[in-house]
Amino acid sequence: MSEQLYRENILDHSRHPRNKGEIDDPTATYQDTNPLCGDEVRMDVRIEGDAVAEIKFSGRGCAISQASASMLTEMVAGQSLEQVKAISREDILDELGVPISPARMKCAMLGLKVLKSAIYGVPQDDDTL
Repeated sequence: MSEQLYRENILDHSRHPRNKGEIDDPTATYQDTNPLCGDEVRMDVRIEGDAVAEIKFSGRGCAISQASASMLTEMVAGQSLEQVKAISREDILDELGVPISPARMKCAMLGLKVLKSAIYGVPQDDDTL
């Protein structure tokens, strides 16, 4: 896929986010803010057995943070908790498909940080992603 198509995909996820909303009575939930720009993401997860049965996100922010969260929800739906825990910074960057500047890295990783904080039940550090 060309970089232009990846950019269009990011804009599409930003304008038409997938799995946006909240889950009534989620198994796990977490919310965080990117202090550098004010982006906010909340993830609600319903876990059945050892798998993500349902996931939704809410929040506001730049196209990168919102698209990344939207893409992440599509990636993890139906996955086992071990698969979710194994998702890395590189996986998110591959999914985004465009170069992310150091200034925008926290925007791109906010959804992953929030999801892992919800799954692990403790806040995750940016350096552990």
